[in-house]
Amino acid sequence: MKQPAELPQRAPRSWLRWLLFAPFIAMLDVGSYNRIAPTLGGIPFFYWYQLLWILIAAAIIFLVHRRERGGGAA
Repeated sequence: MKQPAELPQRAPRSWLRWLLFAPFIAMLDVGSYNRIAPTLGGIPFFYWYQLLWILIAAAIIFLVHRRERGGGAA
């Protein structure tokens, strides 16, 4: 009888994956950032806060990807 092929071992899930929820959670409470002041270069807080979280989210995704794919110490 033929033995079934052994399934590849899954890497343990990283705690860093929880960081992926940070941008989502930060955007949930719109009332906390729905204001004009403080402005940054004439841009109201409402807009630059959201743009800042886009950059933060990209950095978090990059960090988690590098860590999980073994792309070096992150």
